[in-house]
Amino acid sequence: MNLDSYILKVENLTKYFGGLAAVSNCSLNIKKGSITGIIGPNGSGKSTLFNLIAGNIKPNEGKVIFNNQNITEIPSYELFTKGILRTFQIAHEFTNLTVLENLMMVPGNQSGENLINALLKPTLIRKEEENIRTKAYEVIDFLNLRHLANELAGNLSGGQKKLLELGRTMMVDAKIVLLDEVGAGVNRTLLKDLGNAILRLNKEKNYTFCMIEHDMDFISRMCDPVIVMSDGSVLFEGTPDEVKKNEKVIESYLGRGNKIKKENN
Repeated sequence: MNLDSYILKVENLTKYFGGLAAVSNCSLNIKKGSITGIIGPNGSGKSTLFNLIAGNIKPNEGKVIFNNQNITEIPSYELFTKGILRTFQIAHEFTNLTVLENLMMVPGNQSGENLINALLKPTLIRKEEENIRTKAYEVIDFLNLRHLANELAGNLSGGQKKLLELGRTMMVDAKIVLLDEVGAGVNRTLLKDLGNAILRLNKEKNYTFCMIEHDMDFISRMCDPVIVMSDGSVLFEGTPDEVKKNEKVIESYLGRGNKIKKENN
């Protein structure tokens, strides 16, 4: 495969916490326009890997390459402006702001943040704010959240908060979105809606997603390829079906019971 088809490359990444290697000599590639799943048992290094990619922490060894640029030492707020966005297992909404206001808060470097502009360029600020508001309503409609536009984000259900967090990634020019257990605490109906929104963003807007998830049914529906982590590094990579059938994966993650159950069916 042409290396230019990869939007993100992780090369020999290692991160120690004390004497423990949470990520150990980990290497993987994320293809542009893909929805890549990352699975593995608790403690396998998945979330630490995301923190390293997103610039929340720095590795002891190795590097992260994004669009052929070494971003290993770049902090998270700068990576945000480059289009690397991360969502969290627990949504980080502004609870006392409405859904609309949460979305409008996302774009950076707004003119109204500058005191001189606020005093001398009110027309510019009003025009920019109206453009942001229009964009926010487009996102709200895309996610079928119009009925909640003026609801305080703190009053939303867990699944609705995940949809809002996904919407916040749409308010900027996202190149790759790191989804950390997007399905955690979400009921099956909203999980379907969330999955549909991700698939639409991928197909219609060419978003690249990398997704940590424990729900294999959700992973199987959404992802290809799937990367399996164990002990801080990549154990296996393949299609969902290949992952489910791989002996090493069954042994380390899916469990021997899974294999026995399949053999007895």
